[in-house]
Amino acid sequence: MQTRIALIGIIIEDTKYAEQVNELLHEYGSYIIGRMGVPYRERGINIISVVLDAKEDTINSLSGKLGMLKGVSVKSILSKTSQ
Repeated sequence: MQTRIALIGIIIEDTKYAEQVNELLHEYGSYIIGRMGVPYRERGINIISVVLDAKEDTINSLSGKLGMLKGVSVKSILSKTSQ
């Protein structure tokens, strides 16, 4: 199985979608190595960093599903090599 390390950065600009983001992250939980969430109360947003070890298709699937949520911005960075 060829997997890659990825970092997905998530900004939740509309907190009513936070539950949907958490549900998706739970669904992909077996691939998640670590997660850090930072609530930025002064701006009314939440920032989440998620590190995964998964196949590229799995990473893209999660990133795409998150990006389809209104009020949520997503960017992904993948390692250059796979193992």
